[in-house]
Amino acid sequence: MATDFETGLLVGVLLGEGHFGGDGRQPQVTLRMHVRHEALFRWIERTFPGGRLYGPYHHGGRQYYQWMARGSYLRDEIVPLLARTLSPDLDGYSLARFKEMTERYRSRLGEVRTALLPKPRESGDSSEEPPPATAPERAPLEVAFDLLRGAGN
Repeated sequence: MATDFETGLLVGVLLGEGHFGGDGRQPQVTLRMHVRHEALFRWIERTFPGGRLYGPYHHGGRQYYQWMARGSYLRDEIVPLLARTLSPDLDGYSLARFKEMTERYRSRLGEVRTALLPKPRESGDSSEEPPPATAPERAPLEVAFDLLRGAGN
């Protein structure tokens, strides 16, 4: 089982470099980067063994690896992980792409998994946001970033 740090690192890499989509038949999360990042891909392969690493590919002057999460691993592990960690405050664009993927492939991902996603606000919804908790929990990525900065000790 991945630690909070490992989960945060994967989510951060997926936010910056990943793609949330599909091939028209099934959903997939794809991470494609230059071969110079092979060590990172090998770490992902070891730490999140349900995904699959492809490559290295060499064409069009580009050299890259590609990691993909599909099928039951995507449905049972990656979608719930992303649903718990993504938020508009973290990266609204990635959250929107993730939501689009889960809506488009709802039948493949299952209602239970997509039910984890925050519900979109109705247009014209003028209700106020609930007041923040007195001691809000910190998101796993915030904890991971603090650990990277050395502030977690």
